Amino acid sequence: MLADPVSLERDLLASRARATRVTADLDGERLLGPKLAIVNPPLWELGHLGWFQERWCLRLQPSGALADPILPGADALYDSATVAHDTRWDLPLPDLAATRAYLANVLERVRERLARDPDNDSLRYFVRLATFHEDMHAEAFHYTRQTLGYADPLGAAAATAAPAPRGDAEYPGGRFRLGAEPNGGFVFDNEKWAHEVEIAPFRMTRAPVTNAGFLAYVEGGGRAPRYWKKADGVWLQRRFDRWLPVAPDEPVLHVDWNEAQAWCRWAGRRLPTEPEWEYAASAPTRRYPWGDDDPSPARANLDGSGIVPVGACAAGDNPAGARQLIGNVWEWTASTFTPYPGFVVDPYKEYSEPWFGTHKVLRGGSFATPARLIRSTWRNFYTPDRGDVFAGFRTCAID
Repeated sequence: MLADPVSLERDLLASRARATRVTADLDGERLLGPKLAIVNPPLWELGHLGWFQERWCLRLQPSGALADPILPGADALYDSATVAHDTRWDLPLPDLAATRAYLANVLERVRERLARDPDNDSLRYFVRLATFHEDMHAEAFHYTRQTLGYADPLGAAAATAAPAPRGDAEYPGGRFRLGAEPNGGFVFDNEKWAHEVEIAPFRMTRAPVTNAGFLAYVEGGGRAPRYWKKADGVWLQRRFDRWLPVAPDEPVLHVDWNEAQAWCRWAGRRLPTEPEWEYAASAPTRRYPWGDDDPSPARANLDGSGIVPVGACAAGDNPAGARQLIGNVWEWTASTFTPYPGFVVDPYKEYSEPWFGTHKVLRGGSFATPARLIRSTWRNFYTPDRGDVFAGFRTCAID
């Protein structure tokens, strides 16, 4: 079931507004920045957003052929499947004004086409794809800003005080349908389709591991997360361009999969498997941990408001009392990113298939994830050394 054209246009515009806001102050030397494996040059990434939207929503022909791009030579500049990452700093990119004009031109033409052809299911699918693609890149711009020490583009969250849920929630397990059901709206190919799995009974923490919980490991000889340092006896954490005291009741952030596994070994715990995590977050057949109603600030910390303590968002608890399964920090699972049975690649074939077997699965979204993007079946995936993303973890008991 595809969204109606009015909703599609609304979200398309909101996604562009968000991407514009998180990049508004990037100019001068920051348009390219240092050449790092975990970031893109922002000027290239902005142009890529316009190229992707044009490629799928305007250029794609029924035959599968592509019409010429608005910007001559755009494929040689912005096609992420063929333009090697390390070369993106050295390309003859249009300047910032021309790049933003290209983005605006493409967006206006997509809106016009959607108005002319509102019943075109293929167009509606690709408009949704382009919207979510831009949403993911807007979150990636947050990662870039954190990595390079730029200011928080959307500001910190308001102070929140709430008791944190303690201990483990118990789950009976049993037969469970993992993945997205057909006719539930747009989903990515790696979520297709729901299939039965058997889950043994398990116990999983009601909240993510906190800074206080991770600090005990660090002070016992474990490795501190990136962006932490100790100064004058006080542990500090860099948030974008500011060094702040490590808040004990916030979830630990910027840990990679290997670091999460090391903490688990120290604590005598384990990461949840991907099916266990989704079982807890679906409760067991709903779109979100709390039910089918859309996310709200009371239920989930999404949309870029900054990190909050693990006690916040109590209205988003699942029936077992587990909190923040959606929002605040992405959560590592023990599972390797692999296809579901019967996997068939979607038209955007580079999205999932190239990464099977080499990446680990994260679930749930972060404070920088748009609410329209996330759901309990949504699978994120990164290599196990990536701690630049807004990732934390929760754990299961070892029985």
